[in-house]
Amino acid sequence: MKYLPIAPKLYEQNRQRFIKKMKPNSVAIFPASPVFPKSGDGLYGYKPDADVMWLSGIVQEKTIVVLYPDNPDKNMREVLVLLQPNELLEKWVGHKLRKDEGTAISGIKNVQWLDGFDAMIQVMMNSADTVYLNTNEHNRLDTELPRTDLLFVQEVMKKYPLHNYDRAARIMKELRAVKTKEEIDITKIAIDITHKAYNRVLKFVKPGVMEYEIEAEITHEFLRNRATGHAYGCIIASGDRARTLHYEENNQECKSGELLLMDFGAEYGNYNADLTRTIPVSGKFTKRQKEVYNACLAVHNHGKKILKSGLAFPEYVKNINAEMEKQLLKIGLISKNDIRNQDPANPAYRKYFYHGVTHHLGLVVHDVGTYTDAVKEGMLFTVEPGIYVEEEQMGIRIENNIWITKTGNVDLFKNIPITVEEIEAAMKK
Repeated sequence: MKYLPIAPKLYEQNRQRFIKKMKPNSVAIFPASPVFPKSGDGLYGYKPDADVMWLSGIVQEKTIVVLYPDNPDKNMREVLVLLQPNELLEKWVGHKLRKDEGTAISGIKNVQWLDGFDAMIQVMMNSADTVYLNTNEHNRLDTELPRTDLLFVQEVMKKYPLHNYDRAARIMKELRAVKTKEEIDITKIAIDITHKAYNRVLKFVKPGVMEYEIEAEITHEFLRNRATGHAYGCIIASGDRARTLHYEENNQECKSGELLLMDFGAEYGNYNADLTRTIPVSGKFTKRQKEVYNACLAVHNHGKKILKSGLAFPEYVKNINAEMEKQLLKIGLISKNDIRNQDPANPAYRKYFYHGVTHHLGLVVHDVGTYTDAVKEGMLFTVEPGIYVEEEQMGIRIENNIWITKTGNVDLFKNIPITVEEIEAAMKK
C-alpha cells in the first residue's frame, strides 16, 4: 500500500458496531473478493471487498473475517483468516502478510491461515444458532454477472442446511452509511490530495492541451501524495463531451471558448473523495457560460443549505428539483408554459438535468446507504447538480462532499475555488 499505516482503532470500533447488531449466539463470516483474471494469464488490480476492509483494514485476496461474540472460547470471538505466505508465491507477486502484520493492521489478535478455515468454522457452526452471510446488495449492482459472494453463501448453506441464516448486508448498509470521526479523518486526506490536484490543473489548463494530459497531471499529483490512485474512472470532458455523464475516453483537444468538466477524486486508505468542477479552457467564462454556471451553483448551494440531519431524503430530492426548475426558468432554458404542460413523470427540467443530485460516499464511491429514510448525523454525501444543454454544446456540473454533523453540515471541499471569480483568479495565476 502507498498510504501511511492507519490505527487499528478504526477497525476495532467498526467490528464492535457490527457485533452490537448481531443476534445472540450468532456467527458472521465475511470473505474477501478474489483477484479476477483478465485475458491470458493477466489479473486485474486487486480491490478488496469493502465490508472486509471496513472490519479489518486488510487489503489482501482470500482474507476472511469471522465474528462470534458469544463463542465460549474467548480466543475465537474474532478471527482473521489470511492466505499463508510461501517462498515461491512471494517470488512472483511479492510480500504477503504474516500473522503479526495482520494483527497490527486489524487489531484482531487471533490470526489463522486459510488452509485451516474449514476445520475452524465447523467447530463454530456446531455451537452457533444463527449465521450471518454477506452478499453485495447495492441497489445498482449488475446482477447478470456470476458472483463469488453468492457461491460462498451457497457452499456454506449446503454444508450446514439446518442453521438460521441472516443477511449481514442489511446491517452493513445501515452502519457504513454513518461515518465515524476516524473515517472522516481518512477521507479528509483523500479530499486534501484531490484539492492539490485541482489546484495543479487550474494552472495547467489552456487551449490546445489534450484531455489525457490533464488526467496525467491529476494522476501525478495523486501518486506523489500517497493516494492509491483514482477513486473511479477520471472524467475530463471538454466541450460537448461534458454532457456524457461517465465520459472516460479523455482523448480530445481542449479548445478555446469551451468549458471543461472535470470529475475526479483520490483514494486514500481505501476511502474516496469525489469532486466535480467545470472551468473555462481559456481561463475566462463567457457571459452565457457564467449565467448557466451560476444557475448550477445556486442549486448546489441550495442543496448544501438544506441537507441536514432529520430531513427525509425524498423531500430533499423534491426540494432540489424545485430549485433546479426555478433556475432553469430564470436562465431561459425552460418556460412557464413548459412547466404547465409537462408530464409529471418526465418534468421539463429533466431535459437539462437528468441524473441524481446526491449519493453516499465512503469505501465505495457510490457507497451503501438508504435513499428512503431521514438523513442521519455522520452520513457523508455528495451534492452534484448539473445542467447539460445540447443546443449550446455545454455541460456543467459542480460537486462537493458534505459531512452531516450534529451542528449542521460540513463542506469538506469548502476551501477550493468554486465561484466564477475564484476560478478565473486561480487560472490567471
